[in-house]
Amino acid sequence: MTNFNNPEILNWQAFLELKVQNSKDRRLHDFYHAGTYHNETPLSDIEFVALDFETTGLDSEQNSIISIGLVPFTLQRILCRKAKQWYLTPQDKLQENSIIIHGITHSDLQDAPDLLLILEQLLNELAGKVVVVHYRHIERDFLDHTLRMLINEGIMFPLIDTMQIEANIHRAQSQSLFNLFKRKRPHSIRLANSRERYNLPVYAPHDALTDAIATAELLQAQIKYHFSPDTAIKNLWL
Repeated sequence: MTNFNNPEILNWQAFLELKVQNSKDRRLHDFYHAGTYHNETPLSDIEFVALDFETTGLDSEQNSIISIGLVPFTLQRILCRKAKQWYLTPQDKLQENSIIIHGITHSDLQDAPDLLLILEQLLNELAGKVVVVHYRHIERDFLDHTLRMLINEGIMFPLIDTMQIEANIHRAQSQSLFNLFKRKRPHSIRLANSRERYNLPVYAPHDALTDAIATAELLQAQIKYHFSPDTAIKNLWL
């Protein structure tokens, strides 16, 4: 079983209890009130939800969310029938270079709602579960900054970052005595490249729902190869 010393671990139960007391928005209050798991809860007992955003760019302070995809899952099953996807009206303008990447056009967003119209539904889907993403600075930072703009209150929640897991794995492997002499090029930890190492199928990238499913599958594989169903959640969440 892989063991990583994670300096970002918090007592998430206590943190969310404090947020319940301080949150002014009812939707956020209810989200925090759902709580989370005890630090020692084994991964086999966790209900996860994989989350992915497509955005107009990579800067959470300048760009905005235009698509959200999510799918609940456990170590045993991915619940595709309960998956959700939304298009959202952007807070900034679509740029040509971002359209080329995610393929979402102005016509796709013509009748899309504002984030506030689907916020309660989104938070209900995430509440009480452990969110799983591939690169946390997109989903957590964008949602936090967007809510600060719209309701003057941000959001914070525990999550697992499959990109960070992959980075930790390759860092540990590169520091082994054998690999010190091999001088291999560093592995890519992008979603598609990470999946390839576990022989997972190739999916078309940059669709929020497809990437959420891909992230769920990746975490299942990472746990199978490097951890154990008995691993405590505190070893993985951030």
